[in-house]
Amino acid sequence: MLCDRLHVSERWACRVCGQHRSTQRREPMPAGDDEALRAELRAFSARRPRWGYRQAHTHLQQEGWEINRKRVQRVWREEGLRVPQRTRKRRRLGDATAPKELLRAERPGHVWAFDFQFDQTADGHVLKLLNVVDEFTREALVMHTARSVTADQTVAVLEALVAVRGAPTHIRCDNGPEMTANALIDWCAAQSTLTSYIDPGAPWQNPFVESFHSRARTRRAAEPRVVLMPRRSPGRDRGLARGLQPPPAALRPWPQGSRRLRCCLDATRTRRLTSPHGRARTEARRSARPPGSPPRRASVRGST
Repeated sequence: MLCDRLHVSERWACRVCGQHRSTQRREPMPAGDDEALRAELRAFSARRPRWGYRQAHTHLQQEGWEINRKRVQRVWREEGLRVPQRTRKRRRLGDATAPKELLRAERPGHVWAFDFQFDQTADGHVLKLLNVVDEFTREALVMHTARSVTADQTVAVLEALVAVRGAPTHIRCDNGPEMTANALIDWCAAQSTLTSYIDPGAPWQNPFVESFHSRARTRRAAEPRVVLMPRRSPGRDRGLARGLQPPPAALRPWPQGSRRLRCCLDATRTRRLTSPHGRARTEARRSARPPGSPPRRASVRGST
């Protein structure tokens, strides 16, 4: 390579590389089965285009070839057999009908921005929130919560909102599958609403709804935990609840004087008096108590 590219002598190239000159004069002797091996590898690559030289080496061993994996790799590369790279599926982008220049809201109802936000309930199930914000008034128009929100459900939420406030002039959103679906595109065309899609991977181009997401997340984090109880209803998801239900009985605080609290205290007192260790501890406390002192109250937890 040095002699061909730099046009230097063989003696100088061998001195630089630290090799003996005899190594450059020895002609390689191909193996007797080299042509058959190359033909087999080409046929294997044609049959299995997604398999590499490791699978080819295993296949040759199963066919009865006594061959090293390194030789299979060398011949595989010499033949130019490569596994084709997977073509990454191009994400569908929305066709904006609004002008390309920066769109600013000039009046209420001019530009609506909406996006999805994800959260989870105390039981670990995912919640999907559809937030719609008016960019001029910075008002949160809708905060729809469900286990999953499809394109048709998004259109239904926007349809109900339009029935109250009227159709907006523009809608700003990202290139999610719900936003680029034909259901939303057809609805915008029917309402004479122009769509403005932000660039992929640029959420800062939709700042108002992103700011609302941050405030809503902070507000939810500050609130106490609630349990969202699943409620089965026809035509709705099994895991979807229509509202925040009170926590189950196991998580409710026990009011003072309740029958359940009294039963628990009685069982705790009985267990403490009947066990040998608890009986000895009770007698020791009674003897250490000053005379005339009132009896101690039993705690809610049952431990003293």
